[in-house]
Order: sequence, then structure tokens, then C-alpha cells
Amino acid sequence: MRQGISLRVHWCLLFLILFAGWGLCAPAYAAEDSRVEETAAIVIGNQNIPPIVRTRMERTVAAIASERMEGRLLSSVSAAEEAEIIGAVFDRLLVGYTVTEVVVRPARHTVVEIHLAPWTDTIQSVSVEMEVEGMPPAVEEIVRADLADVGTVFSEALVGLPVAAADWAAGALKKSLTAYMEEHLPEFRADYDIVVDPSAKIHLTVYPRLPVVRTVDLSMRSNTIPNVTLLSQRAAMETAVNRLVGVPVAFVARHCSVFEQQLAEGLDHAGNLRPLHLSSRVMITPGERMEVMSRTDTTRYRLRLTGWLDIGRTHEKRSNEQRDLHVRLHAGQMLSARDELYVETDAAPEDMRFDWRIGYARALLPQLTGELRCELGDQEISVAGSYEIHPRWLLRYEHWTNTGAWEWELRYQLHDFLSLAGMVDRNDTWLRLIGHF
Repeated sequence: MRQGISLRVHWCLLFLILFAGWGLCAPAYAAEDSRVEETAAIVIGNQNIPPIVRTRMERTVAAIASERMEGRLLSSVSAAEEAEIIGAVFDRLLVGYTVTEVVVRPARHTVVEIHLAPWTDTIQSVSVEMEVEGMPPAVEEIVRADLADVGTVFSEALVGLPVAAADWAAGALKKSLTAYMEEHLPEFRADYDIVVDPSAKIHLTVYPRLPVVRTVDLSMRSNTIPNVTLLSQRAAMETAVNRLVGVPVAFVARHCSVFEQQLAEGLDHAGNLRPLHLSSRVMITPGERMEVMSRTDTTRYRLRLTGWLDIGRTHEKRSNEQRDLHVRLHAGQMLSARDELYVETDAAPEDMRFDWRIGYARALLPQLTGELRCELGDQEISVAGSYEIHPRWLLRYEHWTNTGAWEWELRYQLHDFLSLAGMVDRNDTWLRLIGHF
């Protein structure tokens, strides 16, 4: 019995010894069987190396190390041998630098550390001279503002680089400049020339991408002064908007508010219109065929010149005269934002007779305006009200207190210069064509 127990103890001890021995040897076997799975590189210079150049160098060293070591057993990798080979290969690829030391640390994730020293003088400073091709001064100013920090692209790529190693930065610099342009000025392309020197000089040329503005359609309108008044400024306005011909459409769209403000200020500061205290608003619709609409109005005055032709009216008017063609001049002074005191005169080409009236208008509601008018010749007083149903539709009613006559008008604005109205009074119905000059 004791002999059986003793035999079991001996077998247990033997099993524990074998298990412990296997456990101690397993890491050694695992280490021998491990392979290099990945390689990385660290480039260190005894002077500053530009970041984008360092990144390119590290990719190159990592590629050499990967070709040499990835997939190999760690036990078969000689750190000293690989360091010598990698250093020699990379040294042949370098221009402007010398490899001074290579350290290889074999592992599943192997790291190669490589030390460099420059041959000659390094670039200490970079100056950038920019040329913007084919753009007017106002556009060029905005382009230069968008590229205000472009010098940092060249500084980060070149400062600290040996003069002889400028070609090393060429590919990375071009890629970095392209990324900067896409972020800050995507509507333009850029090319550059480098004068390599300790004080390097860059000549940067910026030119537009397609599509560009090819033609401009200009419209100038006003609701408070005669549109013919704006003709004096049309030539100057056309010159201003035509400066955008050749500018990339996307650039105009991105800076649309800036161009609109510049054009509006140009109109408002026109010398012959300045006494009217005008305020202009410009709307640009970007495109290869670009549309520009300006609205120029004044808050102090209401000056309007209209003409109308009555069609189909058979009954005599209140003055017992049949005059179908009229021209009306309206001149008003705004007493407040809602109140206007005005003078009107009508002229008919048939008899060249002028009718004068004075009136007072007040905005009762945002779309409703009431008026009180007095005909100076006939001493007639009328009360009128107009309601803007829609930006193009207007309903007007006028009643003459002396005679009891009345008139309804429903007007539709065909465009900025022409309206069509249906007219009704107690004696007749007719059509009226109204021109806004």
C-alpha cells in the first residue's frame, strides 16, 4: 500500500517538473517563432528638419525596412546588419543630408531610428511674391486676403532644409500647397518657382479655374425715383459689373455679399445723386451669364414719373374732356416713415394742359395706404385707399367728395416698367396701360 502511494507521488513530481520545464521553454520557442509584422521609422536631425520633409523621409525608410524585414523570423534578423544596409540604401537616395547613425530595434513592430546631418547651409527664411493673373484690383484684393497665410506652407516645407536638398521637398510641397488652395481658394490654381538660397524667394502665380463669368445682364430699378434718373449712372455701373467678367463663378458666389456691397456703395456715392440720400441694394445671381439687379431708393423723397393710355373708355371724364393719354409727375417729401406730403401734375399731349393737385398719404397698415388729395384747378377733394394684395397686384379706390364720383382700379404689374389695370367708375369700364419711367 505504501509502495503504491510512493509511486503516485513520484509520478506527480515528475509531471510537475516536466510542466514547469515546458513553461520556461515556451517563451523562448515563441520568441524564436515570432516574425516581424510591421516596421516604422523615426528620422532625427542634428538640425531642424521641415515636418513634411521628415514625413516623406520616414515613409521612405519604413518602406526600405519593410522590404528587408517584414515577414522574417526575429531570430534571423541582425540589428547591426540591417542598420548598415538600410543606412547605406537611404544614404544613396538622400541629397543634402548624410546618414550619421542607424539604430534597428527588432520586434514584431520593428522601429528603425535614423540620424541625419545636413551637407551645407540650410534655408533660414522664405519670402513669397504673389501674382494674380487676369483679375481686377478689387478681386485681386480679395484673393490676396484669402491667401494671407500661404507663406506658412512654404516656410513649413523649406525652413531648415539644406540648400542642396530643395528637390526633396518638391513633391510634398506641391501636395501641401494644393491642399491649402482647396481649403482657402478652391476657385483658383497656383504654380510657383523657387530661388533656392539661405533666404529663399518664392514667385507664386495664381490663376482662375473654369467656369468663369462670361457676360453680365444688368438691371437698374427704383420705386422712389424715376428709373430714367438712374440712366446717368448706368455706364459707370456697367463698367463696375463688367470687371467681374473672367472671374470664377464659384468665387463670385462665395464672396457675393462683398461684391454686392461694393456695387451698392458705388451707386450711393455717385456725385449727382448724392443730394437724394439714396440707398442701394444689389442682388447678384452668379453664373457664366451673370444677372445683376440694383434697387436704388430714398427714404426722404418720393419722385415718380408715370404715363398711361386708356383703352376702351367712351364716357367723358369729370372735366368733360376725352383725354386718353396722360403723363404724371409725382414729387413727395417724407414727413416720417409713414407720412408723405406731395405735389402731382398731369399733362396730356392732346391739349398740353396741366392739372395740379396736392396730397397727403399715410401708411395705415403694412399693405394699406390712405390718401387725401385736393385738385387745385377744380377745387375738388378726393379720398383714396390702395391695398397691395400681392407684390404684383394692387387694388385702389378713389372717391370725390364734391361730386360723389368714384373709381375702382385693379392693377397688375407685368414687369418693372409696365402695368395693366382694369378700371371701373359709375359710367364706364376700360383698360389702362401704365408705364413706369
